[in-house]
Amino acid sequence: MAKLILSLDGLVLKEYALTKERTTIGRKPHNDVQIDNLAVSGEHAVIVTILNDSFLEDLGSTNGTLVNGQPVKKHFLQNNDVVEMGKYKLKFLSEQGGQAKTDFEKTMVLRPGAMQAAAAAAPRSFADTTVNQAPAALQAEEPAAPRRPEAASAQRIGMLQILTGGNAGKEMELTKPLTTMGKPGVQVAVITRRPQGYFITHVEGAQFPILNGKTLDAQAHALNDHDIVELAGVKMEFFFKA
Repeated sequence: MAKLILSLDGLVLKEYALTKERTTIGRKPHNDVQIDNLAVSGEHAVIVTILNDSFLEDLGSTNGTLVNGQPVKKHFLQNNDVVEMGKYKLKFLSEQGGQAKTDFEKTMVLRPGAMQAAAAAAPRSFADTTVNQAPAALQAEEPAAPRRPEAASAQRIGMLQILTGGNAGKEMELTKPLTTMGKPGVQVAVITRRPQGYFITHVEGAQFPILNGKTLDAQAHALNDHDIVELAGVKMEFFFKA
C-alpha cells in the first residue's frame, strides 16, 4: 500500500496511507490530507490511486504544486517522489517501488539498463517507456469530436504492437479496463477500454501524444483499427485481435 509522509523543515508531521481511490490535499478541514497553511489552497491537489499506480493532479492551486522541484499539473507518482506545497513536503512511498517490473504483461519492455544494448542502439527506444495495466478509475471525459471506433470494437480485444526501438515487434493485449503507458516525468497517457471501444487520453507531460500524425488535445480520443500512436518517442500500432 502506498503512503504519504508529511514533513516541514525536515520534521515528520504525519503519515497518510493511500487507501482511497481519491485522496484530497488542501487547507480546508474536509481534505483527507489537511495542511493548515495560507500557502496551500483550500483544495490544492488530489491523488488518484488505481491498484499500484497513483496519479497526482494539481486542482488549479494559487501557488502551484512541485514534484522533485519541478512544477506539475498532472504527474504519475513514483517511489520516493517528493511533492511540495509551500514549505510542506509530502514524500510518496510505494511498496511496489523496489520490485523490478520485467513481466511483459506489466511493463511491456524492460527498464533502462536491463536492455543496455538495445538502448544504446536506439536511445529513444521503448526501453525508456513503461506500460502498466489497472482497473478503470481514472475515467477521462468522452471525446468532443464524433470520431467513433468501428462498430464491433466493443466485443473485440485491442492490441498494441511496438513499431520502433529495441522492442519493435512486441505485442500486448489490452484486456484491462485501463492501461497507463509512457515515461513518467516526460510523457504519460492512458488507454481506457469502455463499452464503446478504446480511448486514449493524455495524463502527464508538456507534449501530447500523436495519433496518426496529429497531436492530440486533453480530450479522450477513440482508437480505430490500425491507428498509429506515438508516445515518448516510440511509435505503436493499435489494432483489434483477429
